[in-house]
Amino acid sequence: MGNTAAAECRVERWEDVVAVAAGNVHTATNTGRSHTVGLRSDGTVLATGWNGDGQCDVAGWRGVTAVAAGWRRTLGLLANGRVLAVGRSSEGQCDVQSWREMVVLSCGDWHSVGVRSDGSALAAGNNRRRQCAVEGWRDLAAISAGYLHTVGLGADGRAVATGDRATGACEVDEWEDVVALDAGSHHTVGVTASGRVLATGDNSFGQCEVGDWRDIVAVAAGSTHTLGLRANGTVVTAGNNADRQCEVDAWSGVQLPQASGPRRRELTCRHSRAPETSLRSFHPENRSSRGLA
Repeated sequence: MGNTAAAECRVERWEDVVAVAAGNVHTATNTGRSHTVGLRSDGTVLATGWNGDGQCDVAGWRGVTAVAAGWRRTLGLLANGRVLAVGRSSEGQCDVQSWREMVVLSCGDWHSVGVRSDGSALAAGNNRRRQCAVEGWRDLAAISAGYLHTVGLGADGRAVATGDRATGACEVDEWEDVVALDAGSHHTVGVTASGRVLATGDNSFGQCEVGDWRDIVAVAAGSTHTLGLRANGTVVTAGNNADRQCEVDAWSGVQLPQASGPRRRELTCRHSRAPETSLRSFHPENRSSRGLA
């Protein structure tokens, strides 16, 4: 669902896809076009949509185990823990050639982050609000990059955050028993082991009004909306619906791809000025995963 001006939703002919990721961008008058990437079970990658910076030039990728898409760029995780990157790198967000032993990737607007097999974090790109200040993070199970902030999930179920604190998106210090989280442009959402959803940050469009959601197994934070996947395969939404990005009432039986190793599930959908939203379900004891977004 969402705006298709740049053909970013033309995925109906894709087959044998095990994970998807959509380009992420904050809502602004100069944003709107984006791209979508898909990972096939054979380790090849598909892409559609805006390609102004070569972010869709992934046809030659092989042996990929996970993908992540950001504003004008795409990252791919190889089985050996190294990372591929195409697209815009003006702010250094594609400077990931030296990364090794990676198991998790995430793209924000202008920065890229990842988790290594030892639970430490790496970041590259714009750091003007200290969104890349993750060097001291340890024992991570998950990480997510937003517009100007980054959040991480520890194996102990606690959350950490760095970056712009003006909107409240980094106010996760008191979160406990979290099993999944995601960073939107100006808000952050998380899922607890009991299936409740937490949210903090900008709520201008009601994107943080998730307090009554129950039995949730995965969440996604877009620029100004939030999605939650129930255990019964239905989806709930909150926030901006200007481009029909929240019209998911008819969705049912949604079953997310699951890696053959440690468990992780996700679904990606998009909308106009903030096209990326990935339903993510992390389990803190498992760091390796397939199908990153």
